[in-house]
Amino acid sequence: MTTNEIKNKCVLVLDSELPVGLIANTAAILGITIGYKHNSIIGEDVIDASNQCHLGITNIPIPILKGTKEKVKELIEEIRNNYSNDLTMVDFSEIAQSCTDYQDYITKVNGRTADTFEYLGIGIYGPMNIINKLTGSMPLLR
Repeated sequence: MTTNEIKNKCVLVLDSELPVGLIANTAAILGITIGYKHNSIIGEDVIDASNQCHLGITNIPIPILKGTKEKVKELIEEIRNNYSNDLTMVDFSEIAQSCTDYQDYITKVNGRTADTFEYLGIGIYGPMNIINKLTGSMPLLR
């Protein structure tokens, strides 16, 4: 890598007080969305010695960090105010979790202001130096 290349990173920050099923669901949804938006993080399919295909998985680590509702909201505001051109941020809220279909989600989101959302987690992708600055002191979710 040359000095002009930017190394990217991806992290998920989840409210660690959620039930384990919601943590898993939130992580899955955030990961799918980031993989869709940045498909270069998905490696090529791999053929094993038995000639069986294993579809490509992420080719970078994706740490899942322990957060709180307050910390997630704080990160969202910081990214929107200072890093919206540098980072891809995917949020997952209680609104999204409660919806039965995507049209329901659209309708509910359209009827709310940003300050009324309660977030379950966020996914962040972009330059490693910025993500480390924002999340470097956060512990892994275990």
